[in-house]
Amino acid sequence: MKDRKHSYRPTTMGTNGMITTPHYLASQAGLKVLQEGGNAVEAAIAAASTIGVVYPHMNGIGGDNFWLVYNAKKKELKGLNSSGRSGEKATISFYQDQGYHKIPSRGALAANTVPAAVAGWEEAFQYSKTEMNGTVDWSQLLETSIQYAKEGFPVTPSQEYWSNVNLNQQDDEFRHLQRFPEFTKIFLKANGFAYQAGEVMRQSDLALTLEGIASEGSSYLYKGELAKLIAQDLQKHGGLLTDQDFYNHRSDWVDPISVRYRGNQVYNLPPNTQGFASLSILNILNQFDLSLTEEGSADYYHLLVEATKRAFVDRDQYLTDPEFAHIPLDELLSVQRGSELANSIDFTSVKSVQHQLDPKGDTIWLGVVDKEGNAVSMIQSIYHEFGSGFIPKDTGIVLQNRGSFFSLDETHVNSLQPKKRCYHTLNPAMLFENEAPYLVYGTMGGEGQPQTQAALVTRILDYKFPIQAAIEAPRWLYGRTWGASSNSLKLEGRIEEEIRSNLQSRGHEVEVLEDFTDVMGHAGAIKIDQQTGVKFGGADPRGDGAALGF
Repeated sequence: MKDRKHSYRPTTMGTNGMITTPHYLASQAGLKVLQEGGNAVEAAIAAASTIGVVYPHMNGIGGDNFWLVYNAKKKELKGLNSSGRSGEKATISFYQDQGYHKIPSRGALAANTVPAAVAGWEEAFQYSKTEMNGTVDWSQLLETSIQYAKEGFPVTPSQEYWSNVNLNQQDDEFRHLQRFPEFTKIFLKANGFAYQAGEVMRQSDLALTLEGIASEGSSYLYKGELAKLIAQDLQKHGGLLTDQDFYNHRSDWVDPISVRYRGNQVYNLPPNTQGFASLSILNILNQFDLSLTEEGSADYYHLLVEATKRAFVDRDQYLTDPEFAHIPLDELLSVQRGSELANSIDFTSVKSVQHQLDPKGDTIWLGVVDKEGNAVSMIQSIYHEFGSGFIPKDTGIVLQNRGSFFSLDETHVNSLQPKKRCYHTLNPAMLFENEAPYLVYGTMGGEGQPQTQAALVTRILDYKFPIQAAIEAPRWLYGRTWGASSNSLKLEGRIEEEIRSNLQSRGHEVEVLEDFTDVMGHAGAIKIDQQTGVKFGGADPRGDGAALGF
């Protein structure tokens, strides 16, 4: 077997601070804040606002974010849920009366939840200011994002690729994004074609919006004229959100949830995120001695896929907005439940399951650790690439379509109701050793997030992979992509034919993809040596990112 711990990039190391994001310009923006004395939260805001500009197909201020924030001084880990709720007029009957059997994935009707990302930035900023001795001004944190929006940035191959995929999409669900005038105005050149990699793209409307937010804070988006303009344009095109929906938005600090893994405490966010599914997989794997299973073997992949299936069954039965239903997290994450699910795994055959699927996941995850040991694991998304495709006139804001995942079946756990948060795939993670952060990690990728998190944890903790090698190692994705009739096990082409055949013989429906494919998501991780203070960072070559330290 090939050297499993090889990496094409070196692991980045630093003693003072470390940041990793899936776009190098965002990593640079965060590193600059760290080098000028800012803390992890402040660096995360600078990076998050910047990546919303330079990676606009994956995230932006029209979407949501979730945070795990570790305060080293107080030795406290907090979670922040900054996902938006559906509007007060969003009802099942509204869509059914118009002949819809499901919520449209694009257009004004898809944008039925409030964009909450900016509220998350400001909520985290206020916590940093009052509880973490934050020193950087709010407006300063948005300077880099405004600069790139106004003066332009080189388009990445990822943006070029996903632009062309969406422009040429034949599926009625995702009809040509060029049918939206504001999308054409911003994301296409005068000749009607998408920007190519290396060409400079500017977003002047977004620059003005960001300047308003830099000057007035989140109230500029949620409580002023901008909210009215967005609501009016949405309603003009049949949408539902009102300016009152924006005004009423609140982001919530929440208690993280956790399980034990190999004597360490692993943390994630509670519902409406799928964080408990990510933890459930580790809870199941914790019942196995992985020293008896070779990493990269058929048994390794089989075990992790079968653990994933069982965690997803629990997830799909219960995951929704906890304000609308009881979710028995203590039971679902108990050692007893982990043992029960582990005992049901057969190493010779697969478990056949049908589960609710969310194959899309065009998202960014970023991680930051500063000199004082403060840490942030943060994830931000507009759901599908370019979200709803709907951009309110002259705002530059690509509104998310997360709410299109609501069900129009009133008996479904994720049924649409007014002022409800949708089932969310976003879930940033941290792993603590000796009651302090040891691993800050996460990924984009919808259904793939829990699976890739399990890959990172097992490879780093159980198999002692270097950080970059763990990120680059061959990955898999169990689930269904759009238009597919069944769940398949997608494997990167670097996984040996012998292993693939073995998995097929056990009943897995194997599909082979490219050697490195962003279908597997853009992962990242930072490991902290608690004795020396050295931070080890890695970024995913499947994306356009960089881990930077100093």
